[in-house]
Amino acid sequence: MSLRYVREFKGFAGIRLEADDIGSADDPSIVLLHGFGQTRKVWEDVAIALEQAGRHVINVDLRGHGGSEWPSDGRYDFNTYVEDVRAVLGQMRTRPVVVAASHSGWIATMALAEEAATLASGLILVDPAADHAPGAVQASADRMSAALGKGLNQADYDNAIFAAFDADGLGAALTQAASHIALPSLIIRGALGQIDPATAQPGFVETLPNAESIDVDGGGLLIVAERAEAFNGLLIDFLERKQPRFIPEYRSGSDARTLRDAMGCFGTGVTIITAHASDGRPVGLTANSFTSVSLDPPLLLVCIANNSGSAETLRSVDAFAVNVLQIGQQPVSNLFAGKSEDRFSGTRWEVGEYGAPILPSSLGIFECKRHALYEAGDHFILVGRVEKASFEPRRDPLLYFRGKYRRLHFT
Repeated sequence: MSLRYVREFKGFAGIRLEADDIGSADDPSIVLLHGFGQTRKVWEDVAIALEQAGRHVINVDLRGHGGSEWPSDGRYDFNTYVEDVRAVLGQMRTRPVVVAASHSGWIATMALAEEAATLASGLILVDPAADHAPGAVQASADRMSAALGKGLNQADYDNAIFAAFDADGLGAALTQAASHIALPSLIIRGALGQIDPATAQPGFVETLPNAESIDVDGGGLLIVAERAEAFNGLLIDFLERKQPRFIPEYRSGSDARTLRDAMGCFGTGVTIITAHASDGRPVGLTANSFTSVSLDPPLLLVCIANNSGSAETLRSVDAFAVNVLQIGQQPVSNLFAGKSEDRFSGTRWEVGEYGAPILPSSLGIFECKRHALYEAGDHFILVGRVEKASFEPRRDPLLYFRGKYRRLHFT
């Protein structure tokens, strides 16, 4: 039995956006964006095929289209559509693959330009438009509403869109935006872009760093409608290759990389552990295995790899510091995670009150005395008693998740 209901999203400036929510929210999600002169009805067959293939589908009506709100203030400029898409993605439980048809490809590309990795997990552009000239968007929309056999007509969208949608001159901005989207991407083209061969291939898609491109013969005016079976096959094949439905599993004795990736699902802060060697040299390394242990007595722990360059020194120290990093210290984190022997020469540091080196620009600093040490496989656990803690409440943390640095996302 199909799981389906009408879902509302809050778009830019609070506008109501309507969507079909299809399938189980526990499955990988897909967001479908129609082009101008269409509504979400155009994706109906695709949405059903995706659900049957084990995907969760959010099929959205753009503002001024179908069941979504038609704003009384006439806000249909390009940036408003971009912010609508960003708002929808920000309200998703997981990072979806975005599938955008025609001019919505422009909107999706700009929406993902700055924070692609935090908003989506893939991008699929269907017949992306190339012509930015005034009037081209409306001409395309008119062809759609006249040709699609989906019960669409001009009453399904607000004609005021075309006077407000400022597409002229977008080419350079789209090219710049696309170059920053490293997500797995797919461009599927049928006959729509071939109406004018001179403008059939939009230049911005060539700057997508991780893109595949497929041309489908006999696609008609819109491949989604004219070659639905072929289109669905291409779409699902790409999703299974790039965003497979199966959940990776680690079992004892299998690939340790899978276990590491699983551990990486726990987002953490980033710290640098510092101490003085017996000869007085400052030593330090980057670590994200750090946690509070107890408030009474005040204890914390860090986990240190046995093969790290500072491991032997940290095994024997009486005093050490844990420096919790802020977003401006990513270069310092990289420095202390590398193999450089001269980590402190270009880094601002000083000797703390309890004898360990500290990095005063950090978000937080814990100065510790050694409390206990435990062997733990290829790491050892160093437990420290906190003698002094200080922090800067106006700074934000440097985060680490799935092998990449992150920042807080404020809503």
